[in-house]
Amino acid sequence: MKRYLIERHIPKAGAMNSAELCHAAQTSNAVIARMAPKVQWQHSYVADDAIFCVYIADGAEDVREHARLSGFPATRVIEVETIIDPMTGVAAN
Repeated sequence: MKRYLIERHIPKAGAMNSAELCHAAQTSNAVIARMAPKVQWQHSYVADDAIFCVYIADGAEDVREHARLSGFPATRVIEVETIIDPMTGVAAN
């Protein structure tokens, strides 16, 4: 499976309250349950006019199918090539 970053353009997403975010997560979870194991949602970042989601999926087409079924836009779907973190900067022994 591959990791994807999904940009969802949703005006005023950053102003969503906890009940709205809960409903959005429930909607996404219901679709993921139907699509399992082809799509897994790791987490999302809500900011300003967008939600950025990290998914693991068999392919980008599965991410787009989740977007279609859930009603959430997939403005951009980007395959993550590599993950780096602070440990990446530690020299190998």
